[in-house]
Amino acid sequence: MNKFLLPILFSVVITVNAQEKTKTDKLDSLFTKNYEDKIFNGNVLIAEKGKIIFQKSFGVADYETKRLLNNTTIFELASVSKQFTAMGIVLLEKQGKLKYDDPISKFIPELSFYKNITVRNLLNHTGGLPDYIGLFQKNWDKSKFATNKDIVTEFAKYKPEINFQPNEKYEYSNTGYALLGYIIEKASGKTFGDYLEANIFKPLGMKNTFVYRSRFQPKVIENYAKGFIENDFGSIISPDDLGKSYYTYYLDGMVGDGMVNSTTEDLLKWDRSLYTDKLVNEKDKAIIFQGTKLNDGKMTNYGFGWQIGENKEYGKVVAHSGSWAGYTNYIERNLSKDQTIIILQNIDTHKTEIPAQSARKIINNEKIIVTTAKKAVYSDKELNQFLGVYSAENFPMKVTITKENNVLYAQATGQDKFPTEALENNIFTFDLAGIKLIFNPEKNEMILEQEEDKTLFKKE
Repeated sequence: MNKFLLPILFSVVITVNAQEKTKTDKLDSLFTKNYEDKIFNGNVLIAEKGKIIFQKSFGVADYETKRLLNNTTIFELASVSKQFTAMGIVLLEKQGKLKYDDPISKFIPELSFYKNITVRNLLNHTGGLPDYIGLFQKNWDKSKFATNKDIVTEFAKYKPEINFQPNEKYEYSNTGYALLGYIIEKASGKTFGDYLEANIFKPLGMKNTFVYRSRFQPKVIENYAKGFIENDFGSIISPDDLGKSYYTYYLDGMVGDGMVNSTTEDLLKWDRSLYTDKLVNEKDKAIIFQGTKLNDGKMTNYGFGWQIGENKEYGKVVAHSGSWAGYTNYIERNLSKDQTIIILQNIDTHKTEIPAQSARKIINNEKIIVTTAKKAVYSDKELNQFLGVYSAENFPMKVTITKENNVLYAQATGQDKFPTEALENNIFTFDLAGIKLIFNPEKNEMILEQEEDKTLFKKE
């Protein structure tokens, strides 16, 4: 497993004496400040060994009516849904209805021209399938909703080439998880939502958790958080205000890569169940929370629906984030210390923050560091000046900087590439691993900061 260092905060910092306040007070101060700074609107639940140490709502469930959030408000989970899709596949394997190494063509014969791609490849993002969202943006009739079946039909029609051979590398794939949702339906004979309800949500008492597509199959749900985004003029709007041709509208029929809806309290029930054998046993969990060995023998940091990290300070941590149609979510489970961080937001703007790293430091009695760095948008030309291969003395790996869709990516030798978030002053970060890259294009230099380490790199 590649080393995965957990985040620390950076930039202009304010250090707070850890003895001044209790954990609860410090967590309250953290999220209150973020809410007051208009970079947070949502629900938070943080627990240690299953005991809730902080739970609070900040802001509104509906920006139009000003209806307030409360502890049982329901949010669309976006990609946090993937862990439930993965669990659905695991349960089908236990029920003898599929095997991880079955070719996907067993359930989707229309895609038999994709050779050697297995269910396991879809689970751990090593299948190499291209992005369905881009294909639909280009070819789909936007007056119609698209469903998982339509992914199969469109891929069979256009036969887009794979990005790489199966298990050659890791590349995050919404296509893979949408197809897993389709496979669940084929293997179980039930709809995706009905299967998860009968096999996960109901057994765990997750009464406020369900699969719901608010545009595709609209209905009134009490205490539901409506997602909101920011338009080009800085105003908060509903994604639906952008029209039916906006991709989050016509792709609302998809499941598997998203569309599970839940509450912070139900997600804590989910978290607690994963410390028991109620759904799966220890052997199953060892597979779920383990990275994948690629063809070249290297390990990825993604299991079955969970990003995986491990270091000496925190132990083993699994997590997943999700952002879609006005929702920004995060769940983190420290398996070594039994700590849980659940953050659900119904806002997604260029300023929206997920302060998980700060919360993690608080519950581990570390010094709190509050950032004042602001997000930034760089032009394509500005990003180009950062691209290249960087190396450093006494550092075993080179770092390659690339860009895709106006996002800067970094990749160390032999490791997965990761997307960065752009901040002011030529700073780019990857919070999940606590990485900060500071560029000086005039000198062709880059400083890499991670935890207490700083390394100066020169562009080759």
